[in-house]
Formats: sequence, C-alpha cells, structure tokens
Amino acid sequence: MSLTLLIILATATATLLYAINAMMPKKPDINKLSPYECGFDPLGNARSPISIQFFLVAILFILFDLEIILLLPIPWSINTNPTTTTTTMTTTLLITLTLGLVYEWLQGGLEWTE
Repeated sequence: MSLTLLIILATATATLLYAINAMMPKKPDINKLSPYECGFDPLGNARSPISIQFFLVAILFILFDLEIILLLPIPWSINTNPTTTTTTMTTTLLITLTLGLVYEWLQGGLEWTE
C-alpha cells in the first residue's frame, strides 16, 4: 500500500467516526445520571456524607500496588547481591504485608456491610 492510500484511509476512518459521534443523541440517559460505583451522586450535594469503606479499600489497593513495585527489582537483585540477602528481604516484605492484610481482615475493614 502506498503512503497516499494509507493517509486517505486514515482520514476517511476519522471522518466516519466523527460523523457517527455527531449523530449520537446528546441527552444523557438514566444510566449516566445514576450514582457512580463509589456511591457519589453526580448531581447531588457535594457535601453529603460518604462511606469510609470505599476509601479504605482504595488505600489497600494502592498499598498492594506499591508492593508490586517494590518486588519488581528482585530478579536484578538476585544477580548482584547474595541470594540469602535478597530472599530474606523479600520474605520479610511479603510477611509484613500479609500480616497487615490479615489484621485488616480480622478487624472487619474489608466488610462492605456493617
């Protein structure tokens, strides 16, 4: 395919998608006006009370996301440091995070209903 044909095809595709989007109805339906998954009402009062459980689960997600970032350099660390040091540090990190998760679970922090 020549470059000219690819440019024409890309322009036609973009124009077609833009035309389809322009013909779509602009009025939001009932699904777009419903509360978000986190429980916020998009059109309601911004100062309404919210459930702290949502934020607790979000913080736990961030914590375990950071755990993955801390565990990523392990293959390089095994090659540059003694294997026992790397294994000890990795095991310590995983045990600490697992104990924290178990504690949170036993305290009922992961329950959505009270």
